[in-house]
Amino acid sequence: MSFELSDRVQAVPPSGIRRFFEIADERDEVISLGVGEPDFATPWAARDAAIASLEQGKTSYTANRGKTDLREAIADYVADRFDLGYDPDEEIIVTAGASEAVDLAFRAFVDPGDTVAIAQPSYISYEPGVIFAGGEVLPVPTREEDDFRLTVEGLEEAGADEADVLVLCYPNNPTGAIMPAEDLEPIAEFAREHDLLVLSDEIYAELTYDGEHTSIATFEGMRERTIVFNGFSKAHAMTGLRLGYALGPADAIGAMNKIHQYTMLSAPTTAQYAALEALDSCEDDVQEMVDQYDRRRQFVLSRFREIGMDVFEAKGAFYCFPEVPESFTAEEFAEEVLREQGVAVVPGDVFGTGGEGHLRISYATGLEDLREALNRIEAFVADNA
Repeated sequence: MSFELSDRVQAVPPSGIRRFFEIADERDEVISLGVGEPDFATPWAARDAAIASLEQGKTSYTANRGKTDLREAIADYVADRFDLGYDPDEEIIVTAGASEAVDLAFRAFVDPGDTVAIAQPSYISYEPGVIFAGGEVLPVPTREEDDFRLTVEGLEEAGADEADVLVLCYPNNPTGAIMPAEDLEPIAEFAREHDLLVLSDEIYAELTYDGEHTSIATFEGMRERTIVFNGFSKAHAMTGLRLGYALGPADAIGAMNKIHQYTMLSAPTTAQYAALEALDSCEDDVQEMVDQYDRRRQFVLSRFREIGMDVFEAKGAFYCFPEVPESFTAEEFAEEVLREQGVAVVPGDVFGTGGEGHLRISYATGLEDLREALNRIEAFVADNA
């Protein structure tokens, strides 16, 4: 027999990123600037805590919402760091990565036919998540002339005033854009005026290089209509441990937990012990990683300008988003620089509307590899001038 796929699954194309990694696997000595994860190891204190928990046999399920002491630590952390106040008992859920939290929110708050406005370019999983939940995607393009920040004008032009949900990701994957408080405030006003639920993915919040990160949930009237996502993958270099969390009103987190308890039951126990220690004692490690990312960011931006490729001043996450030469599409450039020079990058159009003609470059790799990769890109551009 053959399986008949659901319409929702058939509506989602294969990942546009995966094809480039498959090409990269076919050749030797490829330098990848395409991977969206830290090149650092998890800080030792967090690893030791995970090992100790295993040695002590702490391998059972935890509470559905996560260990109580971890939720209390998260509440203290987001209050001190981002001025966000949430009750650890009712308003925080610990999940298997921030991606699970995002998926829970789509399934908890999107009904079939609901319209979900997504600021794009954006993380590739939002659009499939909406489709799997039965919703309809409304792309809201951001523009390079606005430093890829979301604007009220962009929302209005896209028709987002008729949407049910608005999805934000700042600092942004793939562009590296940030949204300072003065830019977020009119977006918050728009959401209140048009009664939008806001899903704010702030997984890169700690990786902000120009000023301090501001959450849209801190604005008047926004806490009650916003779910904030964060986690330990990026700033704490814990991608493989799969631990994230969501913050929101008690009824909203309760709805997400209803799905979580049937599908995941609880987040990985060992990772929760690591995360608790990470919040307790790894602040210096995180700051050292942030400082190194910032040095790499400045180097990469400088080199692209020397090469002659336009690139805006990315100020967050660990990505930059240069324009390709006019003689190429982004996909052509990515394929040919991989085949000819052995550098893996990701074409910007896989991240949605507004990404055309750009590349996502991850600088979450060592400076030596960054130097060599950019020298190869420079040679490729010169050869094809």
